[in-house]
Amino acid sequence: MLDYDGDTHPYLQIAEILRQRVSDLASGHPMPSEADIQAEFGVARTTARRAIHVLREEGLIYTVQGEGTFVGAPNEAPRKQRKIPLYQQIAADVAEQIKAGKYPPRRPIPGETALLQQYDCARETVRRAMALLRERGWIYTVAQRGSYVSPKESWPQD
Repeated sequence: MLDYDGDTHPYLQIAEILRQRVSDLASGHPMPSEADIQAEFGVARTTARRAIHVLREEGLIYTVQGEGTFVGAPNEAPRKQRKIPLYQQIAADVAEQIKAGKYPPRRPIPGETALLQQYDCARETVRRAMALLRERGWIYTVAQRGSYVSPKESWPQD
């Protein structure tokens, strides 16, 4: 339980709790995501991020963009690799849903926030997925409106 009235910032309290947990884990073991920490402790994402940052600065954990945060030093132990990066998996899932007709042409796809919640990942991961979908012709973005499914003739030929 966090002490919000004490003299220690909540992010430092969370870092201490995580530090104790890390001591029992093998090198290369995945850490909880920022969203998991946020949900567990009932704090803002920035508070969770600051707690992770403290442990990273201490060299107890490391982060690999698009894959997650792991116990230990980057070259200390092998980590379980994803078959494909998460942003590519998100893009593939959305493209499959478009092909299946869940999102018809010229209609919106789920926004960044919805995809963040669905995939429990970093905002940059979702943005990379959206960029990949745009690059391949599955979607287009209208400023201040969102992203929409491209007309069928613009879809990539698989």
